[in-house]
Amino acid sequence: MKRYALFLGCTVPVRAQHYELATRNVAKELGIEFVDLKEGSCCGFPLKALDAETSLLMAARNVGLASNLGLDVVTLCNSCTAMLSDAQVKLKESEFRKKFTELGFTYPNEIKVRHFVRVLYEDIGVEDIKKAIRKPLNNLRIISHYGCHYLRPSYLHTFDSVENPHTLDELTGLTGATVIDYQEKKLCCGGSVLGVDEELAVKMANQKLSIAKNNNADVLISICPFCTVMYEDNQRKVEAKFNTTYNIPVLYYPQLLGLSLGLPPDACGLKFNRIKPDNIISKL
Repeated sequence: MKRYALFLGCTVPVRAQHYELATRNVAKELGIEFVDLKEGSCCGFPLKALDAETSLLMAARNVGLASNLGLDVVTLCNSCTAMLSDAQVKLKESEFRKKFTELGFTYPNEIKVRHFVRVLYEDIGVEDIKKAIRKPLNNLRIISHYGCHYLRPSYLHTFDSVENPHTLDELTGLTGATVIDYQEKKLCCGGSVLGVDEELAVKMANQKLSIAKNNNADVLISICPFCTVMYEDNQRKVEAKFNTTYNIPVLYYPQLLGLSLGLPPDACGLKFNRIKPDNIISKL
């Protein structure tokens, strides 16, 4: 049994409970045990543009909580991953570590911070996941969205190519689904500018959704709650703005993987998806 400290961040518990549910159930199937960081707080990302040091100290506090448990951190949000990873690197620097300890925090054990998808790829491994597949999703066409902070900044995440990422596509392919390759894989969802320029954000979301539609995708796969906010929560707004219809379900990768592991739809949280994945269930 592999043990990790689970950092949920702010958005998952409020807007992506189905992501958490599917992740926990998939983890059990694959022999992963989570220890919740019950005192965990915001990763600091929303504050980064205003006060970089304070935001990193907020992130470092969460890393410190996991360090006190002697466990590596698993995250579900791309931005949380970037912030906590950056803080983990900064904690190796004496000046930053001094500021951290002066606040009364400790970092006794050096630990890793990784996205759940990366943990699946590196620690469980492609071959073992492949062996665990009980219900191949052969009838589904999938388009995957990596998100900006899954591989950026590149000095923090060297396990995949920033220019030509493959790990999420590879993991998605293990489910038996057909993975659609497309040139615009690295496009931003638009979430980063939603608060300052909604029109631009919606336009950016429309670009990826139109690619999914033009490729006859049954579902768009996300691994970040805010990317899902753009592609699922705002999908009706995108449709109204551009006078089109998508009705494309947006699933988190653990939801898709859970289905292929033989978990029932409710255990994968499909009933909580805002764009109901009836077309997926009918094809299973």
